[in-house]
Amino acid sequence: MQENRGVLVSVVMGSDSDLPVMEEAVKVLESFSIPHELFLTSAHRTPERTTEYCSGARKRGLKVIIVGAGAAAHLAGVIASQTTLPVIGVPIDATSLRGLDALLATVQMPGGIPVATMAIGKAGAKNAALFTIRILAVENADLLKKLQAYVRKMAQEVERKHENLKR
Repeated sequence: MQENRGVLVSVVMGSDSDLPVMEEAVKVLESFSIPHELFLTSAHRTPERTTEYCSGARKRGLKVIIVGAGAAAHLAGVIASQTTLPVIGVPIDATSLRGLDALLATVQMPGGIPVATMAIGKAGAKNAALFTIRILAVENADLLKKLQAYVRKMAQEVERKHENLKR
């Protein structure tokens, strides 16, 4: 794997068809100016590539890995089994089961292999990025201020929408 100095978050996908969902995570990371990368690998089709990626993740300065995968969705668990970095899974609706298969595959990790699992699809990808920001903000006061402003803005938006209902 290449040196990627300054990148804090890796957004990993099991397939390029996952990109439309995982772009939601990228949008949030970009809005907070979080240095990130996109990486494509498969737990099943490229296991050696996945292992190589995991072995270098911490050395490259990564702090959090967000993983989107559909169907059998073993990718987040495989990555979590090979790194001590926080791994956040995003189940993707890729089969006739509407993402339920991916959700169960992502959330049902054996004890000792933690994967924080978000909702299926775009909302899950967005929340994965926001959860990542919460993790990073534990030790970054500037990022914490941005996160607090984001939360205030969401609340103000609800108030604004409420006022519009009165008209």
